[in-house]
Amino acid sequence: MTEERIIEQTTAGEEPKNEELEAARAEAAEYKDRWLRSQAEFQNFRKRQERDLADLRALASADIVKQLLPVLDDLDRAFKHVPEEFADDPWIDGFRLIERKFRQALEQAGVKPIETVGKPFNPNYHESVASEESGEPHGTILEEYRKGYTLNDKVLRLAMVKIAM
Repeated sequence: MTEERIIEQTTAGEEPKNEELEAARAEAAEYKDRWLRSQAEFQNFRKRQERDLADLRALASADIVKQLLPVLDDLDRAFKHVPEEFADDPWIDGFRLIERKFRQALEQAGVKPIETVGKPFNPNYHESVASEESGEPHGTILEEYRKGYTLNDKVLRLAMVKIAM
């Protein structure tokens, strides 16, 4: 029996039958259960959408940072090859200031360099491109050829290194 019938019976002065009342209560409980499930599904959908959006933003950030890393590499190489007579030149100091600001901006975005020289080789962070006999323990990083970086603890680029044999 439907709710309308029960309402009609109660307004007409009739007492609804017990089984009709229980059936209506069961139907109402089922509707409430469905509604609660729909609410939970919607909340899960919203959370999933927010998580997907955050992942998309992180991926976009990682792509942009990957494109900027070669610029940082070029700056490092340029500063390693500054002739001694120009080391204190104001132009060089200006470029060093630009490089420091660039590094700070990347750090604020969550980019950090991977530590290498003197550390044990870890294939999750390092790429071995050379090896050399050394007094150091096997697998110790002797030299860094290219810096590696992480973005929010995820590897953006492996560090290229030489390890001890």
